[in-house]
Amino acid sequence: MRIANLAGRAVLVAGPSTGSGTQVAIDIATASDGRFGPDPQSLFDEWDAFAEWAAEADATASAPVDPEALGAPVPRPRQVFAIGLNYAEHAAEAGYPPDSMPVTFTKFPSSIVGPEHVVELPEGHVDWEVELVVVIGREGHRLTRENAWEHVAGLTIGQDLSERITQLQGSAPQFSLGKSFPGFGPTGPWLVTPDELADRDDLAISCSLSGEGMQSSRTSMMLYDVPELLVRLSAVCPLLPGDIIFSGTPSGIGNRRTPQRFIGPDDVLVSEIEGIGRLTTRFR
Repeated sequence: MRIANLAGRAVLVAGPSTGSGTQVAIDIATASDGRFGPDPQSLFDEWDAFAEWAAEADATASAPVDPEALGAPVPRPRQVFAIGLNYAEHAAEAGYPPDSMPVTFTKFPSSIVGPEHVVELPEGHVDWEVELVVVIGREGHRLTRENAWEHVAGLTIGQDLSERITQLQGSAPQFSLGKSFPGFGPTGPWLVTPDELADRDDLAISCSLSGEGMQSSRTSMMLYDVPELLVRLSAVCPLLPGDIIFSGTPSGIGNRRTPQRFIGPDDVLVSEIEGIGRLTTRFR
């Protein structure tokens, strides 16, 4: 199942996730006769009932998806977790040894936007970090590896955009501030439930900037996989329906290149994850 935010309304999406072909949308509020409302965020509060209904939803009343009308699949998460240094090659390029705990910070929810968003660049050095984003469907506290995936509604693509001067200024890093400018949390194009994926633990992940390949890896290379992240985070914080987790980025970021490369006006950032699709972000 794929769920999208189309012009502010929750829809089911059918059709190919990438490549040729047309995606069509089924308006959830209309198709369910109002059982579920139009707000995409509200679906997570009744996730089990919604998933049961969606499995049998009538797809006859559908319309083509306008990619430019897509918004963030999870537009108003209560909690946004972000993980740093979760791929060994990225930890190495950043000059840090792998840690015994996931490096955890937040992106403030006001930074979350959808695909095809145009980000206004602040002063400084804006960098890219493609990430698998995990969306929570069922509340959970002190989860185990065995039941962690049961609490996941789905997966989407994210970019953990970062302004490196703000992030690294001062005697201690300001990770959350440097990563929370307006538009610095692009997500989308839709949420994909784990059962749609051939191997939910091993997905190709990549991004390019204005046609130049920058990052390429597989999510199986994460030091802390999705179940382990949920175990570690939920040991401290109850995970709430509609929370999102940016799970970390592979190597290939701009501030670790020689020479350094940062995002400029008119650049186009394209992020892809196998089985989910493509997320495009533009800049000015």
